[in-house]
Amino acid sequence: MLVTAKLILHHDIKSASVNKFQQPAELKRALASCRQSFLFVLLFSLFINLLMLAPSLYMLQVYDRVITTRSPETLAMLTLVVLYLFFIMGCLDLVRSRVLVRVSNRFDSQLTDRLYRATFQKALISPGKPSAQPFNDLSTLRQFIGGNALFAFFDAPWIPIYIAILTLFHPWFGIFAASAGIVLIALAWINEKSTQTLLGDANREHVLAQELASSNLRNAEVIQAMGMLPSLFARWDRKHHDYLAHQSRASDRAGTLSNLSKTLRVTFQSLILGLGAYLVIEGSLTGGMMIAGSILMGRALAPIDQMIGGWKGFVSARTAYARLNSLLVALPPEPARMPLPPPKGHVLLDAVVAAPPGERVPTLQEVSFRCQAGEHLAIVGPSAAGKSTLARVLLGVWPIQHGCVRLGGTDISQWPRERLGPHVGYLPQDIELFDGSISENIARFGHLEPDRVLEAARKAGVHDMILHQPQGYDTIISGSGGVLSGGQRQRLGLARALYDNPVLVVLDEPDANLDLAGEHALIDCLRQLKREGTTVFVISHAPAILEHVDRVITLHDGRVASIGPSHKATMIKAGAGMTDGSVGVHSVRMRARGKRDEPRPPRPAPQEPPTQ
Repeated sequence: MLVTAKLILHHDIKSASVNKFQQPAELKRALASCRQSFLFVLLFSLFINLLMLAPSLYMLQVYDRVITTRSPETLAMLTLVVLYLFFIMGCLDLVRSRVLVRVSNRFDSQLTDRLYRATFQKALISPGKPSAQPFNDLSTLRQFIGGNALFAFFDAPWIPIYIAILTLFHPWFGIFAASAGIVLIALAWINEKSTQTLLGDANREHVLAQELASSNLRNAEVIQAMGMLPSLFARWDRKHHDYLAHQSRASDRAGTLSNLSKTLRVTFQSLILGLGAYLVIEGSLTGGMMIAGSILMGRALAPIDQMIGGWKGFVSARTAYARLNSLLVALPPEPARMPLPPPKGHVLLDAVVAAPPGERVPTLQEVSFRCQAGEHLAIVGPSAAGKSTLARVLLGVWPIQHGCVRLGGTDISQWPRERLGPHVGYLPQDIELFDGSISENIARFGHLEPDRVLEAARKAGVHDMILHQPQGYDTIISGSGGVLSGGQRQRLGLARALYDNPVLVVLDEPDANLDLAGEHALIDCLRQLKREGTTVFVISHAPAILEHVDRVITLHDGRVASIGPSHKATMIKAGAGMTDGSVGVHSVRMRARGKRDEPRPPRPAPQEPPTQ
C-alpha cells in the first residue's frame, strides 16, 4: 500500500499549484492517518508470502524425500503440516481483506463531511451545474483501497525474494525468473503509457455525459412539453459515444496486453520446467527442485500479472484522486472563527462590486446604502439590473469583488454560515423544498420546535392551508413539491424564511405565484414583520407591496439609480425605464384594486377552478 500511496500521491494535480510550505493536501493526510493500518496489512502480507512458500517446499519434499524413501508416514506428516499452514494462510488473508475494508471505510468517513461541504460550495460558485461526481470519485477510491486489486501492490515487494530463492536452487533459475519479471514489468509500463491518455479522455467524457443527463432530468417537464427529447438525446448520445469510443480503445489495448501477460506468464512457468528438466538431466538439479522452482516462479510473477489485470481500476482510482484533490485544494475549508453575538438588523453596503460566480464582468457596481434595523426596503429595476445579485450579496451567498457588506456592524463574510443562518431568512425566486415533512421543511431540517413552526406558518398565512393537507404538518412532500401548487410551495418557502424570527429577511419576487388570498397573506406578513422590527428587503414591482415598504431602491445597469420613500414608488419605476412589462401589468392591477384604504371590488368569477 505504501507503493500505491506513493504512485497516487505522485500524480497530484499540478494545476492546483499548492505552495510547498503549506500543509499536506487533505487526501494525503487522510492516507497518512491510515498508515498504521497499512503497516499491519504489510505485516500480514509478510507472513502470507512466507506461507506461500509452503506449496513449493511440499512439492520439493514429496519428490525428493517421500518418493525416494517410499514412506507413507512422512507423506502423511508433510500433508498435515502443509494443510495447517494453508489454514493459517487463509485466516491471515481473510483478516488482511477485512482490515483493508475497514481502512477504506475510515478513509471515506474522514473525507465525507469535508467533501460534502466542498461539493456544496462548488454548487454555489457554479450555479446550474451541480454534480455528484465527487462522491462517485470517493466511492471509486474507497473500493480500490478495500478491493483485491490492492493485494498485488502488497505482494510486489516479495518478487525479489522469490527470485533470490530460485537463484539458490540454481543460478539459471534466478536469471530466467528475473528476465521473465523484466518482460512483464515492461508490459505493465507499456500498458500504462498506451492507455493513460485514452482512459483520461474517457473519464472526462463520462463526467460530461453524466452532467448533461442530470441537467436534462432536472428539466424533464419542459423537455416533454416542447418535444425536445430527441434533440437532447442526440446531444447526450454524442458525448456518450465519445466516452464509449475512448473506453473501448483503452480496454482493447489493456485487454491485449493483459492477455499477453497471462500467456507469457504461463509460458515462462512451463519453460522453467523445461529448463529444470535439462538441469536435472545434467545432474545439477533434483526433480523436486524442478517442480518447486516452477511453482515459485508462478508465485513470483503473479503480482505483476495481477497489477496488469487491475491497472484499469488503478487508473480510475488515480483519476478520481486527482479530481478530488483538485476540488479540495480549490475550495479550502472555512477557517475557524470566534463566535459572535447575535447580529442586529441594520445593514450597510459600502461600494460593493459583485458578479455571479465565475463571471468577471460585475453586475453590481459601487452599490452603497444604509438600512436601519426594522426598516423595509424594496428593490426595483428593469430586467438584468442586478436585483437578484444584490439579494445574494446581502445574504453573503455570493462573494463580492470589492467593498463590504455589514450586518449588525460585522462583515457578513466573517460569520460562519451555520451561526449566521438562523438569523436570516431567504425566499428565492425558484422555490426548492426538500424530501421530508412540511414541519421539517419549515424548521429547516434542524431541531424541530413545534411552537416556532406554528408561529412561522401563521406569520406566513399558511397555517390553514397546511391543516387541509392529509397529515397536516406531518404530510410528507417531495423535493419537486408533489401535489403542492406553485403558490403553496412559495408560501411554505416564506414560512421557512421566517422560522425562528430572523433579524434579516430577503424576499425575491415573493408574490410571483400567489393568488389574491396569498397576496393578502403576504401583505399581512410584511405588516407583522414591521411591528416586530425585522429588517426586510423585498424584490417586487407590485404596487400593493411597494406601499408597505419604507424606501425603494432603484437599480439600473447594476448601479443605484435612486433611493426614495415608498410613496414615490410609481414615479421611481417610471423613471427607471422598465422594459419588462411589469409596470403596465401592476398598474392595471392597482387600478382594479383601487387605493389601499378603499374597499376592493368583488373578484370576477374565474372560468376554471383556481389553483394556488
